[in-house]
Amino acid sequence: MRIGLDVSGGDFAPKSTLHGALMVQKELPKSDRIVLIGDKDVIHTFFKEEDVNPALFDVVDAPDQIEMGESPTKALVAKPNSSISVGFRMLKHKEIHSFASAGSSGAMMVGAIYSVNAIQGVIRPSTPAYIPKESGGSTILIDVGTNPDSKPDVMYQFGLLGSLFAEHVMHVKNPRVGLLNIGTEEKKGNLITLSAFQLMKDAKDFNFIGNVEGRDLFRDRVDVIVCDGFVGNIVLKEAEAIYRVLVKRGIKDEYLDRFNYENYGGSPILGVNSNVIVGHGISNGKAIRQMLLLSKKIHEAKLPYKIKHAFEKYAINNI
Repeated sequence: MRIGLDVSGGDFAPKSTLHGALMVQKELPKSDRIVLIGDKDVIHTFFKEEDVNPALFDVVDAPDQIEMGESPTKALVAKPNSSISVGFRMLKHKEIHSFASAGSSGAMMVGAIYSVNAIQGVIRPSTPAYIPKESGGSTILIDVGTNPDSKPDVMYQFGLLGSLFAEHVMHVKNPRVGLLNIGTEEKKGNLITLSAFQLMKDAKDFNFIGNVEGRDLFRDRVDVIVCDGFVGNIVLKEAEAIYRVLVKRGIKDEYLDRFNYENYGGSPILGVNSNVIVGHGISNGKAIRQMLLLSKKIHEAKLPYKIKHAFEKYAINNI
């Protein structure tokens, strides 16, 4: 496997990304290769400083960088030599099997859609996040920011995408899918969740268990929680904020430590024709390591192929 890494992406790049690549390179079998995409002069200077053998990696020169504040669409066109642009060209031409970046999430989403394209039938690709369960394992929250304005049919597809991720990557049998709402009753919610519930309650594509509430996030009641990206992003960042407050106050707990973003590394963009992973902007070396390991795990699970197959059946069921 060839794992592409955007060396320039992230608040602490390139040192954090390169340190993460060094960590994971020692764990991978010889058949796997990390492809470092970024300014080659910067990369080779790092190799010299850290006494790293350059032969351990493939280096692809991409001297430009897409900044967080730039328009993703314009930047991808205006900066063809940026690390994200080059990475997606390589992914499109199958020169790498996955592409991971802690850089601009907007540019990663636009690049994914316009280079490897959405899987046929997927209305909007989405990103999930892990929420630790108190009893062990994790709940998948989907979507967490890619789609702030999601219609009911899109949220139905989130249920299918999240279920496939939970089944094939997390190895959860027949994942339980719930719709995040302000009550468990069928008639609770706003117009979007009421309509989404009506679509989901007779779902043949996944195991829908009904509405779930915010109090169910950390319980072993559900495996996949569906919400629009607006709500999901707020929920995720509130959980991150609570974790930071606890750390600041010196409160240590094995369960609470599982909220540390470093343990997960990143989130895949589900619903596109290849393996694309978006990392946290503040990723350090440990988080980059986890992001690269997740890239390998998703590739080995053949997740895009399984999503494509599921959506072929989904299309037949909805004719």
